[in-house]
Amino acid sequence: MGIAADLDYAIPVRANVLQRSVRVVASSRPGAWALARTLPALDRFVSRLTRGRTTLSEELSALPVLVVTTTGRRSGLPRPAQLIGIPVGDTLALVGTNFGQASTPTWVLNLEADAHATVTHRGRTLDVLARPATPAERADVLARAPEVYVGYAKYRTRISGRRVRVFVLDPVARHG
Repeated sequence: MGIAADLDYAIPVRANVLQRSVRVVASSRPGAWALARTLPALDRFVSRLTRGRTTLSEELSALPVLVVTTTGRRSGLPRPAQLIGIPVGDTLALVGTNFGQASTPTWVLNLEADAHATVTHRGRTLDVLARPATPAERADVLARAPEVYVGYAKYRTRISGRRVRVFVLDPVARHG
């Protein structure tokens, strides 16, 4: 089995009217700007409140959210980020759009400094290694991403002056 199956991570087929509306607002320039500044803290709060079973983003948008915990490149401390994974075969990929903001997301910089991370979805946690996607994987992930969440296409049109990084998650082999 792969990471997606081990985490029981799947993209829902349907979303209700409210959830589709949230996705539209979140992908707009003002919505993305506001969410980039408020959603991480709200997601962390709801995740702690539910003991990792869900996040605010997941409930409002009907999109599965991963909590990806990296090691801070400066602090050395665990740094959780709530991200939407893009299914690729039996694994998942991460796209560093940062809500379409000009800056590279911190989690990307952390993974570039230390590729080891954990991913948690609905209370299940796995150790992973994040590697930069190959050119073919990158093209595939960027083509699939808007099928998962429409905001990815809108974010990419707003990003200039930086390359959107794409990572593929590989399982860490367990010994013993």
